[in-house]
Amino acid sequence: MFLPGDGQKRYCQGSKKAPLDNAGACDAEARSHADRGMISADTIAALEKLGMEYILGARERSSSVIHNVVLNDTAPMVPLVLERQRGETQLWVKEVKVGKDRYIVSRNDAEAEKDKADRQAIIAGLEAQLKKGDKALVGNSAYRRYLKASGKNFKIDVGKLAEEARYDGITVVRTNAKVTPLQAVLRYRDLLEVESLFRAAKATFNTRPIFHQSDAAIRGHVFCSFLALVLSKELRRLCRAKGLTPEWQPLLRDLDRLQEATIEKDGRIVTTRTHVTGQVGNVFKAAGIALPHNLDEQLA
Repeated sequence: MFLPGDGQKRYCQGSKKAPLDNAGACDAEARSHADRGMISADTIAALEKLGMEYILGARERSSSVIHNVVLNDTAPMVPLVLERQRGETQLWVKEVKVGKDRYIVSRNDAEAEKDKADRQAIIAGLEAQLKKGDKALVGNSAYRRYLKASGKNFKIDVGKLAEEARYDGITVVRTNAKVTPLQAVLRYRDLLEVESLFRAAKATFNTRPIFHQSDAAIRGHVFCSFLALVLSKELRRLCRAKGLTPEWQPLLRDLDRLQEATIEKDGRIVTTRTHVTGQVGNVFKAAGIALPHNLDEQLA
C-alpha cells in the first residue's frame, strides 16, 4: 500500500486487522518496508511519529555509522539456509545495536561470489585498458572508482579493492519492528521480490513510462499493475494445469491481433472477428473461455 503525499516507492504490510484508514496512515500493527532510497532522518522521524514499525534498507557505503560501527562489529553471524526453487540460499545474519538504533546485517554467499566475480571482471578490463592509456578511463564510472592518481597518470587503487570486498553479499537494514533478525531479513527480501515483480509488469505489460502528478494517479497505476500481475499469475496456473507454457510477449502480440467488428446493414447486424494465431486458442481453452464465432448474423 502507498502512503499519500509520497511519490517514492513505499508499501505497508499489515494484517487484516491493520488496514489503511481514510487518511492513508497505517495503525500500529502495520509495517513500512522500503529500500535504501527511502532511508533518511526525516522519513524515520515521520514513521515513528505515526507509530509505525519500519524495515528500511540502509546505505552501506555512504553511512559512517554502518561503515565505522555496524560492519566492524565482531559478534558472530548466525547461519541460515533458505529453500528456493533454484536451490538453497546460504545466509548469515546478526543484529547490531548502535545506541537506540537497531541494525540487521545479512550476508548472502551466492551474492558475495557474484559481487567478487563482477569486480574481478572490471579489474581485468581495467588492467587491459591501462596498458593502452588511462585518460579514457576517467570518464567510466565503473572503472574510476578503482583508480587513484599517481603523478600525471592513474593506477589501480589496491586499498579501494580491499574496501569494496567488505561489502560483498552484504545487506544492512535498519528497523524498529518487534521481529527477530531473521524475520526482518526475510521481510526485506520480500520487498525485493515485490520490486522485481513490478519491473516484470512494466516490461511485460508495457506500463511505463508514466509520470504522475497526483497520489490518485499513483494509486491507479499501482492498482492496474498489480491487477495485471494477479491475472497473469492466475493464467499461468490455468495453463500449467493444461500442460501449456506460453511465452508472454508472443502471446500478448497475438491477443492484440484478436479483434472483433460489428457492422449494421440492410436491417441485419453482422459481427465478425479475426482468426486466432499462436497459442491464443489453447490459452482460451485453458481459461475456460469460449471464443466467439468467426461470423455471427442477427436481425437489427
